[in-house]
Order: sequence, then structure tokens, then C-alpha cells
Amino acid sequence: MARTRLYRNGVLVAENFPAAEVSDHLNDPTATVWLDLLSPSEADFATIREELNLHELAVEDVFDRHQRPKLDRYDTHAFMTAYAVRLDPATGILTMSELAAFITKHALVTVRHDQDFDVDAVVARWDDSAELAKSGISYLLHGLVDYVVDGQFDAIQTLDDQIEELEDRMFDDRPEQADLQRRALALRKSLVAVRRVVLPMREVVNTLMRRDLHLIDEPMQPYFQDVYDHVLRVTEWTESLRDLVTTLRETQLNIQANRLNAIMKKVTGWAAIIAVPTAITGFYGQNIPFPGSQQTWGFWTSTALVVAMSGGLYVLFRRRDWL
Repeated sequence: MARTRLYRNGVLVAENFPAAEVSDHLNDPTATVWLDLLSPSEADFATIREELNLHELAVEDVFDRHQRPKLDRYDTHAFMTAYAVRLDPATGILTMSELAAFITKHALVTVRHDQDFDVDAVVARWDDSAELAKSGISYLLHGLVDYVVDGQFDAIQTLDDQIEELEDRMFDDRPEQADLQRRALALRKSLVAVRRVVLPMREVVNTLMRRDLHLIDEPMQPYFQDVYDHVLRVTEWTESLRDLVTTLRETQLNIQANRLNAIMKKVTGWAAIIAVPTAITGFYGQNIPFPGSQQTWGFWTSTALVVAMSGGLYVLFRRRDWL
């Protein structure tokens, strides 16, 4: 599956034309071409590789999945890999979709390995800022990178909300410890995964903005600076959440230890109270005569001792907050 777009002098003039016609516009200095490929085979990609003179290492990285987000420069083009991320608030599970992009002077070729990458959202961003289309490849590249960074920002924000919710649940009177641990582990895994794709994006966007590489024209520099600011915010947010998750786990263990200590304190207090009637009845249960043995007043005396001493210990423990 392939999607195409043709801009000429900043105006969209054709869309969804056959991919074989892309080469017809590459020599036109007023034309900017976008070609999107979904799960292409190496045979399908061979023609594009030859027409755009793509480096073999870059092509190899397209089919070698799970690349690190990066931007590589070659003689005739640049090669970028990035990840769109989406977090499921219900499960805390992160979904990542890898994207590869070849950047030439007049063409942008994107390669997706699955449909999780919402290319329609990227196209919508291009249409919403059509006045910038005169910048050609810079315009297309901005919409693409801005979509990726905003998706990462949304995922981090959702992670932050989920972690705050988890904090509130930790202080419930009767928290479900097993569910809390599963949830904390899922959020921790998602945070580690998103951190792996967020941190390198700072270097990618920074490299795109380098003036000596001439990848971005002057009018688009402020827009990429805005994207870079978002990248920095996401990066800093990710690092703070990493520390927060670690603190959250330590707090959870401390709360469990404190609750266990409180339970043991109460159990010990009740054991001390129960020990009083056990000692008295055990003492009078010996098979030797004692004062009051086989007498009614002896029974009432031992009963009064049990009630009085047990009640006294109960009042004492309550005052000291042991019960």
C-alpha cells in the first residue's frame, strides 16, 4: 500500500497518484513529493532505492526493525527513524509504532511497518498549516516530527496521571496490594519503554535544526524550535517520572511495613490482655487447695481479678495507642 502527495510551489496539486510516477517529479525544482509505504517488501522498495539513490545501510535499517531513534546523513539524503507511542489508560500498556523516513531535497519517503502509526493525523496537520507548504520538505518534515513528539508528550502526560492515581490508591484504608503491584509494574515498564524512544529524539530534532546541514529552511526554524522545546519538556518530564516511580515503590513498601507493624502491635496488645485470664485461671486450676478453693467466693474473686486486670490493660493500651 502506498500514499502519495505532490506539492508545486507550495500548493497541493495531486494526491494518491501511482508510486511509479514519483520519479517523474524528482527533477522539478518547484515540486515536493511525499511517498508513504506500508509494510513494503525488499522487492517493492528496490525501485524507490534506485530512483532516489538511497544508501544501502539506510535501506538495511528499514527492514532491520527496532532501530534506535536517530538521524543519519548520507551524500544524497538523510535517514531518520522515530517512534509514535500511545498509552492505554485502562491497562497502562504502551504501544509503539516504528517509522523510517528518507529525506531528500525534493522528496520525503516514509515507511511504516504497521497501521498503528496514524498517518492520517500527519496529513491533517499538513492541511491545517497549508500556508507553510512553500517550505517544501521542511514543511512536510515538521508535520511528521511534530506529530511524533506530541504523541510522546501525550503518553508522558497520561503516565503522570496514572501514577498520581496510583499514589492515591496506595493510601486507601484497604488497598488491593496485588492489583497495585501489577499496575505499578505495568507503568514502570511503559515508562522505561517510552524513555528509550523519547531521549534520543532530542538529538534527532537538534540535528535537524543544524544550519550547516541545510535540512530545514529559515522560515521553518522557529517551528522546529517549538518542537525542540516540546522534546526538552518531554525529556525532563520522563526523568522526573522515573524518579517518582522509584519513590512510589519505596513508599509502597514503607506503607506495607508500617501497616504490618501496626497489626503486630495490636495483636501483641490483645495477646497480653488474654494472657491475664489465662494466668489466673491456670493458677487456680492446679490440683492443690488454695484460698477460696471449692468456695463460691473464690470463683467470684478470680473472675473479678480477670475482669479488672484485663480491663486495666485494655485502658492502658488504648491510652498509649497500642490498640
